[in-house]
Amino acid sequence: MQPRMNVAQLAPELYRAVAALDGAVKKSGLDGRILHLVKLRASQINGCAYCVDLHVTEALADGLNAQMLHLLSVWRESSFFDSRDRAALEWTESVTLAAHTGIPDDAFDLVRGAFSEAEVAQLTIAIGTINIWNRIAVSSRLQHPAQERPEPNDAKAAGRPISP
Repeated sequence: MQPRMNVAQLAPELYRAVAALDGAVKKSGLDGRILHLVKLRASQINGCAYCVDLHVTEALADGLNAQMLHLLSVWRESSFFDSRDRAALEWTESVTLAAHTGIPDDAFDLVRGAFSEAEVAQLTIAIGTINIWNRIAVSSRLQHPAQERPEPNDAKAAGRPISP
């Protein structure tokens, strides 16, 4: 897949504005763990390989559990996520998929029960911001850094199962 365009070069002022918003989100006081989960989950939903790779790398560097990150796409089925995580993830999915969900009252009630009003507002802006980044990256076909892919036989030789 070939990149389509470089948004940072073509619209530098707008790109810097999005980057400034992202910087403000990082400084907002939202719990870093929650922010990692929100960014990664929204990126998974939006099919943004570049952002998924970036946010997994950042989350691991900040000490988040690798198995938990592997299970994020099935968070409802995993015991890794506490009630606060679940509220943030439900809100992330509802806001990210707003055209389909209508952002229902039950999702708002859940997030409002786990976060203060100010935190819900911050979380909502964080979700909107990662959705902007996802749309920039996906529409641009931004490529994630790639390490060499092992051949199927290499996976078996390395002791990794090839199939479940």
